[in-house]
Amino acid sequence: MHAVLVNVTIAPGQFDAARKVLNDQVVPRIKQMHGLVKGYWTVRDDTQQGTSMAVFQTKQDADAAVSTIRSSPPPPGVTINSIEVREIVAEA
Repeated sequence: MHAVLVNVTIAPGQFDAARKVLNDQVVPRIKQMHGLVKGYWTVRDDTQQGTSMAVFQTKQDADAAVSTIRSSPPPPGVTINSIEVREIVAEA
């Protein structure tokens, strides 16, 4: 399995709007992606830094997800800092 890790910065005062777009648009779009196993979206206590991890069955599925993410505009007030694919080597 492979994970897509995305780190974002959320502009001050934009968390509620960004969260709405995340729940209404981003998560449903990710759920439709081929090979998705599970996805998680997290936010730091100050609501200005977020990290997500979506787990896919294959590296090809993860790479396709990265292409989709890069071609889609982020929610207003959200800046994507990094996107990377990592192999999952253990789980609990």
